[in-house]
Amino acid sequence: MRLLSLFSCLLISLYSCCSCAATLSNKNLKVEQAIINAMNVFNVPGVAVAVVQNNQIVFSQGFGVKEYGKLDQVTPDTLFGIASNTKAMTVALLAQLVDQYKISWQTKIVDILPEFQLYNDAVTQDFTLIDLLSHRSGLGMGAGDLLIWPSNVNTDVNVIRRLKYLPQVSRFRTEFAYNNLMYIVAGKVVEKITGKPWSNVIQSNLFNGLGMHNSFASFSQLGDKQKDIATPHVFIEKELIAAKNHYLEGFSSAGSVVSSANDMSQWIKTLLNSGKLTSEKTTLFKLLYTSEQARKMWQPQTLRIVTEVATEHDKTHFSAYGLGWFLNDFHGVKLVHHSGSIQGMVSKVALIPEKNLGVVILSNQESRAALNAIYREIFEAYLGLAEKDWVEYYYQQENRILKQEKKRLNKIESHLAELSSPPLALEKYAQTYVDKWYGEIKVQLKNNKLLMQFSNTPALKGELIHYKDNTFIVRWYDRKLEADAFVSFVVTPEGYISYATMEAVSYLTDFSFDFQDLKLKPLK
Repeated sequence: MRLLSLFSCLLISLYSCCSCAATLSNKNLKVEQAIINAMNVFNVPGVAVAVVQNNQIVFSQGFGVKEYGKLDQVTPDTLFGIASNTKAMTVALLAQLVDQYKISWQTKIVDILPEFQLYNDAVTQDFTLIDLLSHRSGLGMGAGDLLIWPSNVNTDVNVIRRLKYLPQVSRFRTEFAYNNLMYIVAGKVVEKITGKPWSNVIQSNLFNGLGMHNSFASFSQLGDKQKDIATPHVFIEKELIAAKNHYLEGFSSAGSVVSSANDMSQWIKTLLNSGKLTSEKTTLFKLLYTSEQARKMWQPQTLRIVTEVATEHDKTHFSAYGLGWFLNDFHGVKLVHHSGSIQGMVSKVALIPEKNLGVVILSNQESRAALNAIYREIFEAYLGLAEKDWVEYYYQQENRILKQEKKRLNKIESHLAELSSPPLALEKYAQTYVDKWYGEIKVQLKNNKLLMQFSNTPALKGELIHYKDNTFIVRWYDRKLEADAFVSFVVTPEGYISYATMEAVSYLTDFSFDFQDLKLKPLK
């Protein structure tokens, strides 16, 4: 009887394992179908996806190609720029320093970096490490990004020196406004405390510690032997173009990391384990950071508005930003997530700690809709949520937005077709202008055309085309930028130019082109 009992238990155990394997296989089949569908609908050349559950990589796969029109396949080891998913890694490095009692989350930034200065002295003196990481500085969204985006000659030191000239748009610690430059400052804090470059610290303390041997602080650190690299893609007049420009270097601790789906899985394991290392290869330390710091990272710091759509679709009732992470409730559980975007690439990391579940999605095209659909389809499969065609949902949503914007842009183009003349002679506009935080911007008259060049940004060069009155549109020669802008000159009653302002033409222009913060005064 005992032998029969043992045999019965063995059969039950075997059946249970087979049942779990079959369930997992069905989930992954659904995930594969969703990924392929999203790639087809949103014209994404390549995607790499990994899913971690209960400390195991349960899905890791590459789809499509590294470059449109070529045959090299994306693999789970293909390298992508993860952009702003770098931020959480920088926070983890700071958490280590907090654990070592070298700093605290309430440490004043000026006590570490005396050169740090914002729009007024009171805010500057009270600005803490948490303020730096939680997007509540009082600056506008993306303020100052033109100092680093696209490829720019500014150093981190020069960027920090110019922060004081950025305009305040809200009260300190009252509103959420995403800001990359604060995370560049965070990287300098790491450097000042450790005495080492941020790139070295992230390599030794995070990548090496977690066994992420295929991850790098930036594209410039890739060796010649690194061939498995995705190419970024953008749409120019409905045609998919390989961008082949990596505008990441200037973002450093805010967004320059290069990694793969397999390597990011090790990062996700560590996050879900509250900072405990899970790689068996490392003997550097037992913890990346303590569970106390893990809780701090995922504690709401800056509240965000919850939309009716979020409540309807996701049962969301709170939304916030922690330290390097977006936080909200999602069908009764806590969702911790972040996206990253550079020209031609997007990434997504999403975690549900209560279910010990995490996903990373890396893409070589700019469609956020594709990644949002994929991660939702994954959670739908792994959490057993009611089925919804998220690819179709995001396609309809994106299509509606694009139609509205196309209609608006067509009206603008109709004004340009009228070929009106500006009130002043062209040579009056041709001057060198200066903005306090950016620097010099030149407008030159050549062959009866006005040309604009941003002094610190080689890519920002284009022709000014008259729109109406004293407003022009600058069309950048590099069409991959997708960032044409209005340039409006304010003229005195005497006919002299007092100053000029700029604003992106399209509402869909990346917010890092923060033209609206510029006030260009003629250089005397």
